[in-house]
Amino acid sequence: SKKIETLRVAIRDIPDFPKPGIIFKDITPVLGDPALFCAAMEFFVEKAQEAKPTKIAGIEARGFLFGAVLAKELGLPFVPIRKKGKLPYKTISQSYDLEYGQAEIEMHEDALQAGDRVVVVDDLLATGGTAAAAAALIKKVGAEVAGIHLLIELAFLDGRKSLSPHPVETLLVF
Repeated sequence: SKKIETLRVAIRDIPDFPKPGIIFKDITPVLGDPALFCAAMEFFVEKAQEAKPTKIAGIEARGFLFGAVLAKELGLPFVPIRKKGKLPYKTISQSYDLEYGQAEIEMHEDALQAGDRVVVVDDLLATGGTAAAAAALIKKVGAEVAGIHLLIELAFLDGRKSLSPHPVETLLVF
């Protein structure tokens, strides 16, 4: 659609950021244009309504931007999933592999209950490591991953494969 094409064109490629050889997908032009942000949010709302979640989880940091607005739009609780050491209350954590070494994400231990259906929101699917760790964190407490919804997918990195069997929805595939 015209809306999707307008969104695609707005995403800037920043070469060699954060390190040489990486082409960073900059979403700030989408955030800086209310019409484009609304178009992105229409995708998130529509896909989340289909998934029928009880809670929305956003992955730090850009997943917060879309996830919190989505939770508000649907009248659902928002759950922040953060890098280790950022949350003040008792947490549960999940580590995952990075290109070099490991990272860890956390959420508050009381953020989800068994039986919750959670849509995980983030801006970009690359290798899928962070989203897979978020899904593992959700399952650890007996909740269900109702979907993993992302604005951008870098298809050549095949990150979708690491998210199986969870339903994955992406708006823009590069």
